[in-house]
Amino acid sequence: MSDVTLSPSAAKRINAILAKQSGKDFLRVSVEGGGCSGFSYKFDLDDTKNDDDIVVERDGARVLIDEMSLEFMRGSEIDFSTELIGAAFKINNPNATAACGCGTSFSL
Repeated sequence: MSDVTLSPSAAKRINAILAKQSGKDFLRVSVEGGGCSGFSYKFDLDDTKNDDDIVVERDGARVLIDEMSLEFMRGSEIDFSTELIGAAFKINNPNATAACGCGTSFSL
């Protein structure tokens, strides 16, 4: 059990992106050191599932998260938000104690 979920809007957007990318089957979400709050989320398109990846699925959309990143993301929801300032994937992470305005950087 991954404890990470996809919102309906994220699943819809992932499906739309992957439909335009020949040979790419997954959105990969990972956590890296850095960013203005200590950690940052990275989003990539991928065609290969690694042995330590878990797959989060909703409505045909598939997201890969590696084991190490999963530890930082437990209980999170991956969402896609369309706002006046732009549209972007957003991670609603209950473990984050602080986040920055860019929405991709957080601290624990």
